[in-house]
Order: sequence, then structure tokens, then C-alpha cells
Amino acid sequence: MQSERLILSLIKQTNEITKQAEACKHLDIETLRWKPNAPSWNTLECFEHLNLYGRFYLPEMEKKIRNAKAVNDREFKSGVLGGYFAKSMLPKTKLNKMKTFKDKNPLDQRLDKSVIEEFLQQQTKLLTLLQQSRKVSLNKVRINTSISSLIKLKLGDTFQFFINHIIRHMQQIERLQNTMKKS
Repeated sequence: MQSERLILSLIKQTNEITKQAEACKHLDIETLRWKPNAPSWNTLECFEHLNLYGRFYLPEMEKKIRNAKAVNDREFKSGVLGGYFAKSMLPKTKLNKMKTFKDKNPLDQRLDKSVIEEFLQQQTKLLTLLQQSRKVSLNKVRINTSISSLIKLKLGDTFQFFINHIIRHMQQIERLQNTMKKS
């Protein structure tokens, strides 16, 4: 895939995510804290979960982009592991539940709307990084994963994984809101 096409697609997805998150800012706190059952996350917990990942990946990507020596290549070819991780994050018709790492699980935290503000700031940062990534190699720049510093993904795969993970939880938020309206 052309590197520029990938970046444009990721920018478009991030802009759509931002619009959806902006709409959540206008919901009342009871709606944002509503959950269908005790082990489920509410809307704010979904945003906080995404913030926890953003606090790791955004600075990691920023540092690697800033220090990159390899210049932009026209074509991006997804790595085996990176492609697998990115695809595994995509929501499916029959939801594939995933176990969350304990340090990324915000269940039962007393959260407020500031988590949405932080998430929106992270999306602004993500857009900046996507723009900056046009000058570096999406293939050669490698990003540490939150799983282990021994596992590194190509920058292009990391962007796709990171954004697919956000899309997955934004759909979860949408389902939560629809379920609440019906109850």
C-alpha cells in the first residue's frame, strides 16, 4: 500500500473518532457512568482505557519519529506480527472479547469528563504524529509495544493497531449508549 494513502486513511479515521468523542462531551455524567452490569465498562472507563494506551504509545511514537534517520518510503508493507495485531483489534460482527492487561483496566475508577478532554488532546497529538510520519519510513521506524520492549512493530503497523484499538472501543461506547437508550 502507498504510504501516503495509508496516512490519509488514518487521518480520516482519527477525525471521525474525534467527532464521536466530541459528541460524548455533551452527555451528562450519569449517562457517561452508566453500565449494563458490574463487570462492564462505562463510557468514561472506555475513554480512560484508551488514554492509558495513549500515554504509552504517543510519546513512544513521537520519540521514534523525531529521532528517525530513515526517510519516507513510497510503499508500506505490513509486518507479519504488526499486521496480525492491527487486524486483531478490528471489531467484528461477532465481537471477539479480549482480556485487558491489569494496568490498562480502569474498571470501577471514579472518573469524570476530564478523561474525554485528555482523549481529545491525544487525538490532536495523534494527528500531528501522522502528519510528521510523512517524512519518515513507516517500514523502518520501529516502535516498542506495551507488551514488551522486546516486541517492536513497524511505525505503520503501530498506527494501524493503535487506531483500530480506538475504533473498537468507540464502537463499544456507541453500543453502550444505544443499550442505555433502550433500557
